[in-house]
Amino acid sequence: MSGNGVTSSKLPLRPVPGSYGPPILGPLIDRLNYFWFQGPAKFFTARMNEHKSTVFRTNMPPGPPGFCNDPRVVMLLDAKSFAVLFDNETVKKRNVFTGTFMPSVRFNGGYRVLPYLDPSEVQHTKLKGLCFELLKTGGPRFIPEFHSTMKEAWETIEKQIADKKASEFNDLKEQTIFNFLCRSMVGKDPREGPDGLGNDGPGLADKWVLFQVAPVVSPGLPHIIEELFLHSFRLPSVFVNEDHDRLYGFFNTHASGILDVAETRYDQTRSEACENLMFFVVFNSYFGFSALLPSIIKYVGAAGAGLHKDLAMEVRTAVQANGGHVSLSAVESMELVKSTIYEVLRMEPPVVLQYGRAKRDFVLESHDAAFEIKKGELLGGFQPIATRDPKVFENPDEFVATRFIENKKVIKYVLWSNGFETDDPTVHNKQCPGKNLVVLVARLFVVELFLRYDTFEVEVKGSGTSSKISFTSLTKATY
Repeated sequence: MSGNGVTSSKLPLRPVPGSYGPPILGPLIDRLNYFWFQGPAKFFTARMNEHKSTVFRTNMPPGPPGFCNDPRVVMLLDAKSFAVLFDNETVKKRNVFTGTFMPSVRFNGGYRVLPYLDPSEVQHTKLKGLCFELLKTGGPRFIPEFHSTMKEAWETIEKQIADKKASEFNDLKEQTIFNFLCRSMVGKDPREGPDGLGNDGPGLADKWVLFQVAPVVSPGLPHIIEELFLHSFRLPSVFVNEDHDRLYGFFNTHASGILDVAETRYDQTRSEACENLMFFVVFNSYFGFSALLPSIIKYVGAAGAGLHKDLAMEVRTAVQANGGHVSLSAVESMELVKSTIYEVLRMEPPVVLQYGRAKRDFVLESHDAAFEIKKGELLGGFQPIATRDPKVFENPDEFVATRFIENKKVIKYVLWSNGFETDDPTVHNKQCPGKNLVVLVARLFVVELFLRYDTFEVEVKGSGTSSKISFTSLTKATY
C-alpha cells in the first residue's frame, strides 16, 4: 500500500536522496543554512535542485548540540507527495506540530494542547469538538465584529496617512486582529474593564508564543543573537509565566460560557479547556491572521488599479443586491474575491511547515518517482513550494487573481490548512478547526476594503509573511 492511496506504483523506485551529514556537525550546518546563509526558501530549493527531486533528506532546526531531538526529516515539496501528511492511516501527528522539536508543556499549564495530539487520541476528539463549539458560539458575531473592528482600523490608517504620508499596517493589525478575535469568540473587548488587558494583549501574545517556538523560527533579530540565544537552547517558561497568566485570566473570566460547555458536555477540566481555548485563539488564530492579512494587502496592492476596480464592482454589486448588508450569502457570491483569497493563500500560506511521522513502512510517490519510507521516519512539507507545484499550477510563481475562477479543480491543492482546501475539518482529522473562518475573514477583509475605497497603494519591505506593509494612499469610494 503506498502513501498516495494505491496498492502498487508504476513509477521508478529510487532511494530517498540527500544526507544528514555527520552527527552534530551536519545538523548544525543545516541549521545555519536554514536560518542564516540561505533562508528557508533557498534552503529547500537548493536541495531540490541538487538532488533533482522534490523528496529528499535533510536536517531541520533546532537540532544538536543544544537540543536532544532527532533533526532528521524527509522533506516533501510537491503537491502529490505532500498529500501523505493528511493521511491519518499512514502518518501520525503526535507531538509534531512544531516539527522535530516540541516546547515544554509548562507553557500551556502542563497540558499537551490540541495541535500536539494525534486524531487517534480520545482527548483530540473532545478538544477539537470544543473548538467547533467555540466557532459556533461566535458565528453570529464574526461579520458585525469584523466590520466594527476594521472601521476603527481604517479611520486610524486614514489619519496616519494624513499626518505622516504613510501608515504601517503591521503594528496596527496586531491590535486589530486581537480585538476582533476576543470580541467575536469570547464576546469581550480585551481593552475594556478592570479585568481586561488594555492594549497589552498583542504584546503578551507575542512574547508567550515566541518563547515556545523560538528554536524553530527567526523573529528578525540579528543572526548572531538568534543563534546564540534562541536557536541553541530551550527558553524557560518561567520568563513568560506572568504573560501567560494575564492571558489565561482574561479567557478564564470572559469565556465562562464555553468553559461551562467544556465541563458538562466534553468532560474537560476547566483549566485544560481554558488552556486549549487560549492556544486556539492566541496561537493559532491570532498569529495565522497576523501573517495572512498583510499578504492580502501586499498581493492585491501590487496587482494594481485594474484588479481593484473589478473587486470593488463585484463587492458593491453583491452587497447592494443583498439590501446593502454584508452577509455570508453575499460574500459567497463573490467569485473574484474568493479566487483572490485562494491565490494569496497559495502564494503565501500563513503556515509554512507541516509534519507527520510514518506509522508503517510504505511507498511514497512524487510526480516522478516512488520512495520507500520506513516506519518512524519524520516527514515534513514546506507549503510555499508545494503550493507552487508547476505540475499542478500554470505559471506557479505568478499571482493570478482569477486563477480559481478559470480552473476550480486546483482549489484542492491550496494546502495551507493541514488538509486539502476542498475538505472540511472534523474531529477525526488534523485540518485546522478554524479553516473556514480564516477563509471567511480573509474575504471579509477584501469586502471591507473595497466597500470603503476604490483603490490603494502600498509600500512593501522584506519578503514572505514577515514583510512590512505600509499604506501610502487610500482613494475613497466614488462609485
